[in-house]
This record gives sequence, structure tokens and C-alpha cells, in this order.
Amino acid sequence: MKNLWNDGNAEKLVADYAKKGVARDLALRVYTTRLLGGEPRLVLHGGGNTSCKTRATDLVGDEWDVLCVKGSGWDMGVIEPQGLPAVKLGALLKARPLKKLSDEDMVALQRANLIDPSSPNPSVETLLHAFLPHKFVDHTHSTAILAFVDQEDSEALSRRVFGEKMGFVPYIMPGFDLAKAAADVFDADPTVEGLILDKHGIFTFGDDAKQAYDRMIHYVNVAEDFIASQGKPRTEKVALPARLTKPAEIAPMLRGAVAVARGEGRFDRMISDFRTSDAIVDFINSAKIADYAGRGVSTPDLSIRIKTGPMALPAPDADKLGDYKSVIRQHVEAFAKDYRAYFEINDALDDVKRTMLDPMPRLTLVPGLGMFGHGRTLKDAKIASDVGEMWIEAVRGAETVGDFRPLSKADLFPLEYWSLEQAKLAANKPKPLTGQVVLVTGGAGAIGAATAKLFADNGAHAVVVDLDAARAAEAAKNAGNGSIGIGADITDPAQMRAAFDKAVAVYGGLDILVSNAGAAWEGRIGELDDVTLRKSFELNFFAHQSAAQNAVRIMLEQGTGGVLLFNTSKQAVNPGPKFGAYGIPKAATLFLSRQYALDYGANGIRSNAVNADRIRSGLLTDAMIASRSGARGVSEKEYMSGNLLGQEVTAEDVAQAFLHHALAERTTADVTTVDGGNIAAALR
Repeated sequence: MKNLWNDGNAEKLVADYAKKGVARDLALRVYTTRLLGGEPRLVLHGGGNTSCKTRATDLVGDEWDVLCVKGSGWDMGVIEPQGLPAVKLGALLKARPLKKLSDEDMVALQRANLIDPSSPNPSVETLLHAFLPHKFVDHTHSTAILAFVDQEDSEALSRRVFGEKMGFVPYIMPGFDLAKAAADVFDADPTVEGLILDKHGIFTFGDDAKQAYDRMIHYVNVAEDFIASQGKPRTEKVALPARLTKPAEIAPMLRGAVAVARGEGRFDRMISDFRTSDAIVDFINSAKIADYAGRGVSTPDLSIRIKTGPMALPAPDADKLGDYKSVIRQHVEAFAKDYRAYFEINDALDDVKRTMLDPMPRLTLVPGLGMFGHGRTLKDAKIASDVGEMWIEAVRGAETVGDFRPLSKADLFPLEYWSLEQAKLAANKPKPLTGQVVLVTGGAGAIGAATAKLFADNGAHAVVVDLDAARAAEAAKNAGNGSIGIGADITDPAQMRAAFDKAVAVYGGLDILVSNAGAAWEGRIGELDDVTLRKSFELNFFAHQSAAQNAVRIMLEQGTGGVLLFNTSKQAVNPGPKFGAYGIPKAATLFLSRQYALDYGANGIRSNAVNADRIRSGLLTDAMIASRSGARGVSEKEYMSGNLLGQEVTAEDVAQAFLHHALAERTTADVTTVDGGNIAAALR
């Protein structure tokens, strides 16, 4: 591992922060924290922390000795000074003689002694940092170090590799007890330059930021060099089928299988992130991959990300794809059954009341293909995949130097069901559409863009499809929540299929279709040329059918239902003069929505339509408004607000109707009119 310390960069950061009133110690602490946090083999999604001991002034001007330590929720790779809250050091040191200190009391002690009360909670390992006397302390979960601590004979192996310069701390769950034990190990030999924590990671320390950082990189390199000297682990490879199934073909099956059933056709859905590389596939193709997966996580904090460990599937045979869906479900059911047993056995060991987390895997390994990370959001799914890559590296290293034997699941349980983590989860309330994927055609137009944004605001990841790729990308960016834009001519079946395939590739599947794209042509129906009418049918009917077919194909593979939503326009039931080229295919699309409700209701797929009228958009342009108002013999203002409410209807109003249908779990074959009130367009 390369040492990234650079004197020029360090001094520049010190100078920049000095202008903002940040002292040198804290600026250098930020600098090396970023160096550590930017390397996933050291720190991954919260797996590490740093500190420095310095002086700070409180809100009334009193100066204190403090410990500036990483705060909860901060990413070490991009940390700022406020991500290292200052805690009064004297109060922390007074805790060391205590015989016990609950986690809740530990958090209270730390918060009560913050210099700035608005700071985030200091790290759970704050006391460990405080009890060590050094000015700078670094902690990582280096995958190379894990190769040594995830062994039956971890202490002997660690002493053999690192010698007397590193202390060894037996496994204890993070918190007060670990802090005391680590400090005792240091006190027994104050000459050590760091500590190896069994099944956990590594601490290094020093008198300045560079020394602590240099020591971290040095000892990680010692570990990496030793692993490299042992060669590669020799493992038998699994036999792969002659033709492997493509990842996109199994992604919806897998996504459906890991959805959490809440009863009566309701599901908490997952997003899936597929990840592959030569290194990933080479490892996953091991004949022992199911055994490795069953042994658990490489470091206990990963249980928060991937539960008790990955799930391993057999390689998918393209010639037996029809059977693979049941194979997936059998493996998911087995994983869930094992997880429930794990919870019940360990939960019964004390009187603490706990609620079991969902039993679904968060990381799935597929020989020949790669791995899928699962999460309630795309961010969580990507984190699971990131963790999977580091899990592979740690296991490969452990198997190179010995035999991968991580923390037992019985010892893992207290961390996964840690009261502090449970409190975080309880505070994280999902939005109504969290875990769901929506595809919106005509997504860059006024209605489409408003719908994509509203759905994203409510937790969905939006796939914005539009003929104009640049505008689709812009609409997706405005929607936020990891949404994507795709340029496609939806009257071309191949381009339509590609758009849905992209949704599967990015998110693992699809739950909601908003078939919204359309365009209008004017002219008296008896004088309309055949080319224009057919062109209108291609966009205003057949494109809706193509979109619905692709959506249903994915939804049936998932087996978790879904929602089809069609923008059919009031023209479907209340035609206007010279507008037959638009109204006739829209009427067909209205009945198309009802046919889908009829044919796929038994599969939990709902189908509804929204009849909108007079919405300023790419379809109803200023020129079109002038033309239509002229055709009706009214002013433009009267035309746009010519309804029972006397108010103009907006794209956002239509988006609200689509959202209503997405959330109305017991409504199908319905038509919602969004026009401010038009009796002629009202349905029975």
C-alpha cells in the first residue's frame, strides 16, 4: 500500500484551514483521516476512526484539553473539521477506573462533554482513543490485517508477523470494555507502536499526524507483503455450465426473491446492484464459496451492512433458465430460515426485548457472473457491493495465510442487535416508495419530469426515458435520489426494450411504469392522411403497449406485483373537434389499461389511467393553446381555466394523481380525471 503523505499538500491544507480559524493539529488530523478514508482496503463505509488530542475553547470562552474524534455519520474520505467533534478529555479519562459503563451511559457521557452541543455523536470507540496517551490515534479495518485476525490461531500468527512492535487485544465488542482492555495491553508494554484487535482491525498511534499515519501504512504493508509471500490459495473451481445466463436475466428473479413480504400482496422491495470483475469472478468460482459465505463476515461491523454474511447461489445455466427462479427462492428461503434460527437462539440468551430485522440476504454471490448487493436504496445496495469486494479480499488473504475463521455468529449477534445501532435504524423511517423503481416515458416533458421528481421525493429511483437524451439526463438529475436518464425512441421496440434493460442493469428490476409519452396531431378525421393517423397510433397507443409489455415481463419475473399507469388524456372520453388523430389512439390506450388490469390482476399487477386535460407542456404548447382556444371560440385564459373550478391545472397536479395510484394498493382498472372539472369528461 502506497504512503500518500505529501508535505506540500499537508501544509496547504493547514494554511487553508488556518484562514477559517482551524488549528494546525486539527487540520493535519483532517488531512491524514482523508488519506485513510480514501482507501477502501483500509476504511469502508464507517469502518474506522481517528482522533487527536489538542485544546479547544467552549461557548463561554473556557479552554479545555479535548479529544477530537470522528463523529457518527461522517465519511473519513471527505471529512471536515466539524466531523471530528471535540470532547472534554478529562471527563473521558475519569471513566477508566469504572468497573462497568453501559453503552447508553457511555454515549451520554460523551455527549455531555462535547465542546459544541450540536456536534454529531462521537465514535463508539472514543474511550479507546482517549485511554491511549498518544496525541494522534488511527484505526482502520484493513483487509490485510483481517487476514491474520480471522484465524483460529490469530494471536500466534500476528505475533509471528508483526513481532513485539504491535500489541494484541483479544476480541471484545466495541465500547467501554474494549477501551479498557486495549489500554491495559498498551500499559503492559508502552513501547508498542500500535494494537492488533482480534477479529476487528488495527490501531496505530504517534506524537504527530504523520507518525501515526506512517505506522498504519507500514504495518499494513508488513501484512500485505507476508500474504504475497505465501502465494495464492489453491482452491478447486466449481464446474460452470456450457452457457451462462446473463446477469440481467436473473436480476429480477433475485430482486423479487429478496423482497420482504408484509402480507396481503405487500412487499418491502430491495434495489440490487450488480458488480463483477475478473478478481470477483475468480474468487466466487471457488468450489468452497458456499462454505466461505456460511462462515460469516470478515469484521463484525459488516453485519450492519450484509447481515451474517453473503448468500451463495449455484452458477445459472442459460439452457435451464426456467428452473433457476425456483433455485433462487430455495436458497433465499434457506438463508432466511437460518437467519431466523440465529436470531431466536441468541435472542433467548437474555431478557432484552428485540425485534428481528428482516431475514433477507444483502449480498448474493453467483459463480461465473459476479455478485449482487441488495439494499432498500441504491446507496445501500452499492454499499453492500463495496463491502462484498472487501470481504472477498479479506477472505482470500485469510485463506492464503491459513484458514478463514471470522467471529462466530453467536458473538456477532450482540453487535448486529446493538442498542446503539437499533436506535439508528428506528430513526431511519423509509418513504412510501423506498425500494421501488419507476420508469417514466416522455420523462423530460412537463408532466413526465414533474412525475419523476415527485416519485423520487417519495423514495423511488426514477428511470427517465425521453427522445432527447440530454433532457432526460437533466430531468433525472433534477429528480435526484440516484435517478437516471435514457434517450430512446419509444416507437422503436428495440430501443424500448433497451430502456427497460437499463433499469434492470442499474436497479435490478422495475415496480412502476408511468407510460406518459405522447404527441398530438390536428385535423378533421375524414380528411386526415393515413400516414399521420398511423404515426399517432405508433406513439399514442402502440408505444404504451410496448412499454406495458416490457414492464409486465419484468414484474412477472419478480413476482411482487407492480403498477402500470397510463396517461390517456380526457380526449379518450371527451373528444375535441379536429383532434381525432390524438383522441382515437388515446381511447384505445384507456381500454388497454383496463385490459391489463383484467389480465394481470391475479399476479398482483395493478393498472390505472389518468385523464388529464389542458396541461402546459411540450404537447400543449403556446401555439397549440392558441389553436385549440380558437377552435372553441374562447380566449386562451378561458380555455386553460375552462373547468368547474375555474383554475388552470398544472403538471404537478397530474403527477399527484400518478402518485396516488402508485400508493393506492387496492385500486385497479380505475381512471382518475385531472382537469379541474369537466362534466363531459366525467366517467360513470
